[in-house]
Amino acid sequence: MQSVVREKLLEVFTHADGEFVSGQKLSEAIGCSRTAIWKHIEELRKEGYELEAVRRRGYRIIMIPEKVTSNEIQLGLMTKTIGRTIHYEETVSSTQKIAHKLAFDGVNEGTIVVAEEQVAGRGRLDRLWHSPKYSGIWMSIILRPSIPLGQAPQLTLLAAVSVAGAIQEVTGLEPEIKWPNDILIKGKKCVGILTEMQAEADRINSVIIGIGINVNQTEVDFPEDIKLKATSLRMEAGEKINRAELIQAVLKQLEKLYEEYLKSGFYPIKLLWEAYAISLGKEIIASTLKGKISGYAKGITDEGVLMIQDEHGTVHHIYSADIELKT
Repeated sequence: MQSVVREKLLEVFTHADGEFVSGQKLSEAIGCSRTAIWKHIEELRKEGYELEAVRRRGYRIIMIPEKVTSNEIQLGLMTKTIGRTIHYEETVSSTQKIAHKLAFDGVNEGTIVVAEEQVAGRGRLDRLWHSPKYSGIWMSIILRPSIPLGQAPQLTLLAAVSVAGAIQEVTGLEPEIKWPNDILIKGKKCVGILTEMQAEADRINSVIIGIGINVNQTEVDFPEDIKLKATSLRMEAGEKINRAELIQAVLKQLEKLYEEYLKSGFYPIKLLWEAYAISLGKEIIASTLKGKISGYAKGITDEGVLMIQDEHGTVHHIYSADIELKT
């Protein structure tokens, strides 16, 4: 009950847009006594929110805490479903692990898992993902699409477009996507996306999208082995980025594109993905389990499969590979 009241309270402050809201209005909007409102206001203060209280005018939020708490994410969140239920932790082994358990237990579609730190974060092919505390966005999103099993990988590309769009919206930077889902800024990686599925033989139970974004790290925060190929939004933009605002933008973009995808199919997402793609028309090397394929990236199919044309004119369809731009 407490979290529901808190969510409604933050929603009222969001719509107030920095203006004062009277205790009476808060009480009527949320459906509890003014004494209960005061108690929730005090709880917000304990969490680091700075609220101004003026007699006969009411309350307003004047500062949000540095931490990315569930309350901070919901204060200003403009989605209907995605992110409306938040599982927040300070430190976890991996948000994906928690999301898998929650999905198996039947949580609502759109539930997200957010952590301040991952000690065993991972990307594609079980590679480690460096996830230091209070510097990035480490989250997993649970979706339950009614689509055929074979279409699930399309959601990886959808997620990449959503994150790229959100980064552009919040920071003004120009992200590029390296197939299928690495997001680069000026040639260096700042986002990794991992999509996993819980399914039966004939149906998808859930798709879990893990997103790791290097937001406010500085150069000293990166291990030596990735310094030359990794970056953060702060390093590229030259200023700290509001992580909660970026999460809200990602969730908004994701919900919008997800609704479009379920309504109109993959084609609109394909066009957006290709607009962000760094490799189209360029010579690349795809390292697959069967070996390396060199050629020019021609685009992706309507299913999201990468097409490479080799020197003999043969077009190869790549379902899974590490992609490297040929220099």
